[in-house]
Amino acid sequence: MTMPKKSSVELENELFKSVYDKTPDYVKNLCLMDFSDKNEFIFTLKKEHLAPYDKDKNPEGLNLKEWFANYAKEAKVSTAGIRGPQNILYPQDTRFPINLVGIVLATLAKALVAKEKYKGKDILKVAGREVRYNSELFLDAIARIQAANGIKTLVPVEKKTIPIWLASFLAFKLDLIGGEYITSSHGISVKNATKDLNSQGSQYLPEESLEFVDKIQEIFDKTEKNGSYEIKVAAADNPLIDEKIMAKLNDGVDLYVEYLQSGVAKKINLDLIKNFKGKIVIENVGGSAYRTLSRVLKKLDISDKVDWFNTEEDPFFRSIGKYDITPKGEHAFYDYSVDATVVAKRLSGEKFFPVIETLHYDEKLKNYPVGTVVLITDPDHDRLTITQTEKASRAEFLKANGIDFVPLDNEKILTVFTANQAFLMLMDFWAKQLKVQGLWNKHPRFIIKTTASASSWDEWAKKNSVNVVNVPVGFKEIANIMKKVELQLKNSPDKDVVVDDVFGKSINLGKNPRLLFGGEESGGMIMGTEELISSLAGRKAVAMREKSATEAIIVASALISQIGKKPLSECLRELFEDNDIISKFDTRVDIAYYNESEPDIEKLKLAKIEGEKKRTKNDLFYLSMAMGVKKGLMSIENVREVLNDAFKSLIFDNLDEIKFVGDGTYLKFAHKYIEIRPSGTDAKTKAYGGGSNKEMIETYANVLGNYSGERTELHKKFISDEFYESTKEEAMKYYLDFVEKDANNEQFVIPEYNFCLLYTSDAADDK
Repeated sequence: MTMPKKSSVELENELFKSVYDKTPDYVKNLCLMDFSDKNEFIFTLKKEHLAPYDKDKNPEGLNLKEWFANYAKEAKVSTAGIRGPQNILYPQDTRFPINLVGIVLATLAKALVAKEKYKGKDILKVAGREVRYNSELFLDAIARIQAANGIKTLVPVEKKTIPIWLASFLAFKLDLIGGEYITSSHGISVKNATKDLNSQGSQYLPEESLEFVDKIQEIFDKTEKNGSYEIKVAAADNPLIDEKIMAKLNDGVDLYVEYLQSGVAKKINLDLIKNFKGKIVIENVGGSAYRTLSRVLKKLDISDKVDWFNTEEDPFFRSIGKYDITPKGEHAFYDYSVDATVVAKRLSGEKFFPVIETLHYDEKLKNYPVGTVVLITDPDHDRLTITQTEKASRAEFLKANGIDFVPLDNEKILTVFTANQAFLMLMDFWAKQLKVQGLWNKHPRFIIKTTASASSWDEWAKKNSVNVVNVPVGFKEIANIMKKVELQLKNSPDKDVVVDDVFGKSINLGKNPRLLFGGEESGGMIMGTEELISSLAGRKAVAMREKSATEAIIVASALISQIGKKPLSECLRELFEDNDIISKFDTRVDIAYYNESEPDIEKLKLAKIEGEKKRTKNDLFYLSMAMGVKKGLMSIENVREVLNDAFKSLIFDNLDEIKFVGDGTYLKFAHKYIEIRPSGTDAKTKAYGGGSNKEMIETYANVLGNYSGERTELHKKFISDEFYESTKEEAMKYYLDFVEKDANNEQFVIPEYNFCLLYTSDAADDK
């Protein structure tokens, strides 16, 4: 049996060979459903498929029960779609979390839920993808399963790529019941996921995911009872798979440009960019940005100000972040993802940026002048990292101001701004632009941020009379607050809008407020508009529901154009001084408990299970104390006592608060914060910090994040075994109360669709 894929890239071939060698023959020989068959066909789910494979006793076993148990568990806690590794060569391999059978089952379940909710109605959804392995196959499967169940799916011509924010925008703007998007954000190449979008264009909240998870269980129950369950797959040319609408809408680019022009792409910003004398570089990383963003920039008449890197779409992401040696020094394929902000350590102990190293900017930026800004987006084009070349002589200045950098040559370095630093500059710049336009005082302003994001954002907001709403990690949490605000604007337009943040504080946003900024430290942001955004059917929104690197790129380009030759690092320093910001420094430590790139799925599963145990143990050590304080089982003095005893090298005497913040534990000190958060999608712990001393927050984040979670005698003195075991359940109740309080649960009503008014005569047909 020959390997089904070959690459011209040696490292990618190494990956293929590794996957091929680790895939058993029974998986290689699977032919459950053939989507190359363009005719309608039936996939029969058998009782045998639910049980494990056994060569003699159950040769048709797919172990779907185990797959489903893990899928359902992740649906309850996922912050960004249900994601995981896949077999990139054999997508029907159900040993992996993401596989063709699972995609088909989840799609069918969502379709059945929608049909029950909207009985007798025309149901429309949008479906899109980025560039990952098997994404085109999964998109085809989703569209054909939905068509077989009477659901019309809008897809780009030839099912080409669009960014996640465009799928989200269209779900809201066109009043669709939602959408499906295939991506794993900036994750490693072998990962994939489906992001489920609701009628708002927002990612599903856990209760929405559980509806279709329950439906999969129903399908399994019927399969067990009857021995089989037939799943109909529509023909590829079924009229319910609609490319024509997206072609006429130019994939929604024209509508999105109109939206941008009502917000960040106003004349005041576009004029700055048009008058810029140099070039801004946009790094596409082989992802989906170029195909859409290039059209947006052309319509805004600013495309001549941009140079592009890595525009060719590639599931291996142009080898970015890929190495043939692991962090432990072993010779094997290793993927650091395409997150440009990832910091790793060499065997020598030296810190380095593995993703940026593989972007080869020492060569690519050689002929660009000092001061050139490179805006790095990710494969689904929703996140942004801002970097800039500076003179090597400024290294000490950058160190003093907590700004990371990478040497390029003897004369040039590349500054790498964290999203905390970059987005602070962008929100400050846009606030000033609103003031110049005379718009600032027409509405009270507020921002929505995740607790893990910089406390400098809170300090800046306080200085500028901007309210802050803190939420758990995940853009769906930001969208949930938007919807709560909009419900009050609709029902009580003359009253103050009041919402609770995840710390339990009630925040009065004032009358008829406007969102200045919504964002998170992981590189995703959105900005609001002056006039509420309106869907075709008249639904109103303060901002869109998904982070957009396009919005970030336009605001960043305007700022870069305005400051001319002044380095962004100097702007950041001035911003700190002008706004009396104390918490100038931030950090994030990612603790991975296993090698995600391991090609042997059985080893990977075992390693992940062991890693999850370590992640949970670390989490529960802090979370149980946060919930213990909340329940009156211990005081903050007791917490200080426990932590001082557990961590002899650290001091906790000035710890003011310990709180559960929806998905992690937040420790607030006098001049710093540390948040310890278990990943909702993987066996990882994330430790965040912000404060006035970079070395100190890095030390605390590293020590607390890497702690084994072993309970000390003092910990046991205050937290009983019974309470410790029930902590997660208690925390989930608190989180759901936060989500549901004043929630906008208005039932979505499917309108009478008429897209003809939106079509423009010059809309491209995308061929």
